[in-house]
Amino acid sequence: MKEIGEKLKAAREEHGVSIEEAASDLNLRAQQIENIEKGNLKVFKDVFYLKSFIRGYAKYLGLDEEKIMDEFNEYFFEETSKIPIAEIEKASKKKEKEKANENKVVSPYTIEDKPRSKFVVIIVTLIILLLIFLIGYIVVTQYINPSEEEERTVTYLGN
Repeated sequence: MKEIGEKLKAAREEHGVSIEEAASDLNLRAQQIENIEKGNLKVFKDVFYLKSFIRGYAKYLGLDEEKIMDEFNEYFFEETSKIPIAEIEKASKKKEKEKANENKVVSPYTIEDKPRSKFVVIIVTLIILLLIFLIGYIVVTQYINPSEEEERTVTYLGN
């Protein structure tokens, strides 16, 4: 990739175009142009955008863009073919798993029950126990311990 970057840089300098001018004309940042010319591919997150940038830059400089793209594709193939097969299989399985989860049909009848948090169960149980205690306390105080007014009525009637 460094060779491609050097070709692009040489063509830019031959035309007397500054990095800033090229970046402005191509609607790119100057840093992106510098990284392309230096061969720093790792700073680009998406290969498709990088290919588009290189193609546009080559065309802008009047170079044979198809030849540049062929060189880039060869370089990229060599680099990606060095990735261990185990890593490729792992990434492929991860992608398949994600895709399977995306396509999963969910309805009220097929939703998997998720285990409830113990914290939620404990809080709900404590609230229920507290309510039972309060209801019991109210019932006991009303019927077992009559109010003072009820005691006077009972005492008066008893005399």
